[in-house]
Amino acid sequence: MPTSPAILIKSAAWRTSFPGYRPALQKAVVATFRHAEVAPKALTIALSGDRAVQHLNRDFRGKDKPTNVLSFPADEPDYLGDVILAHGVVEREAKEQQKPFANHATHLVVHGVLHLLGYDHETDAEDAKKMESLEKRILAKLGIPNPY
Repeated sequence: MPTSPAILIKSAAWRTSFPGYRPALQKAVVATFRHAEVAPKALTIALSGDRAVQHLNRDFRGKDKPTNVLSFPADEPDYLGDVILAHGVVEREAKEQQKPFANHATHLVVHGVLHLLGYDHETDAEDAKKMESLEKRILAKLGIPNPY
């Protein structure tokens, strides 16, 4: 079973904005599994554009706008699911929040993988607090400052 995610480039802008994306995101996924104390499973990270993410967000969440990250859990025992990031949204947020693009994208991958593992921040404040705390610990191990 692979411990590294499949990483698909769906928008060439990712190569320019985040040249070291592959090793950084692989390391982030491994750290997320380790800190969540779960066995690694196969998953896919798609580095996409805003339009594709907008379509997915509309079709699966009823929100007709792009968002930074979407997670789609799989219903298979050895495959965790897919995490999709929208380049334009990630780039805008990184600039607005004055964060390095790579740090913000890495945080969103950690966030997305935690969603695949069942963590949630939208319905319960205590769950949100647990998820945020875990994200901060994982990112600290990756040398990324607290994103909140």
